[in-house]
Amino acid sequence: MTLALGRSAGTSGRVTQAARADVRLPAPSSTAAPVPAGVQVRAAGMTPWATPPDAFYRIDTALVVPQVDPSTWQLRVHGLVEQEVTLTWDELLASPLEEAWVTLCCVSNPVGGDLVGNQRWLGLPVRRLLARARPTAGADMVLSTSADGWTASTPLTALTDDRAALLAVAMDGAPLPVEHGFPVRLVVPGLYGYVSATKWVVDLEVTRFADATAYWTDRGWSAQGPVKTQSRIDVPREGALVPAGDVTVAGVAWAQHRGVTGVQVRVDDGPWHDTTLADDGGIDTWRQWSWTWAAERGDHVLRVRASDPSGPQTGAVQDVVPDGATGYDELRVSVT
Repeated sequence: MTLALGRSAGTSGRVTQAARADVRLPAPSSTAAPVPAGVQVRAAGMTPWATPPDAFYRIDTALVVPQVDPSTWQLRVHGLVEQEVTLTWDELLASPLEEAWVTLCCVSNPVGGDLVGNQRWLGLPVRRLLARARPTAGADMVLSTSADGWTASTPLTALTDDRAALLAVAMDGAPLPVEHGFPVRLVVPGLYGYVSATKWVVDLEVTRFADATAYWTDRGWSAQGPVKTQSRIDVPREGALVPAGDVTVAGVAWAQHRGVTGVQVRVDDGPWHDTTLADDGGIDTWRQWSWTWAAERGDHVLRVRASDPSGPQTGAVQDVVPDGATGYDELRVSVT
């Protein structure tokens, strides 16, 4: 596969930042659904439901952030298609762009980790672009390539079904920050970023899993990476000292493109207790929860588990390799 990378990857940071400052985003043809008022649990120390862009996690293989000038950016769609398509920046901005709230998660996020964030994205649904190219029978994967040569293998079905898989140009109502993929990145609900969230994307090759591999699959990770249902305790913190009596326990849970149906908390080896779910911001976003614990003096261990439509998340402990960690988030607190 031949890529014209030099003209974009070598663009200076000054030129790229100036180009970003000049971007005038079009009004979306479809706006994101209004966010319910109760998505945020009101407890000291809780994670914001909407992750500020400057706090959104980053996992890059590039030693230097690629600098891509949108005036020269192009996206090539080719491979097992009936019609090759080349998309320019101006054509992309002139397309009907849609908004969606989507939670992204890194496959290297440990149980209880913070390599996960939720934001409002604006972009072109990838299914529309692929419909123009018309993938041929037998194709089951799209190999996306970044301006720096990084690749990801995404199931074709995840880019052609009704989920909000986007060629994103904006987050939080502004052009993508350079470190988050300006001018264009992929956002695909329900998949870990290593198989979906290509930043500075310049190439989409429609192919087959049997015929092509990507950056991380060449290094021992699974070819397909559906996000696993997970939950996390944010309040109280590990090792906290809390007074006896009513204590707020709260956190977040995620099961992108399936939805969180419930969250339970366990104290020591006791029974699982149902928590109160915050309002639902959408099937592709995380969900906050809270529970009032009648805390008794002593040292205790708190554990959490979330459920999706298939049932509770697994408590079996697995490392992040090859397709994401599993197990219950837990923390120790002392009640005085």
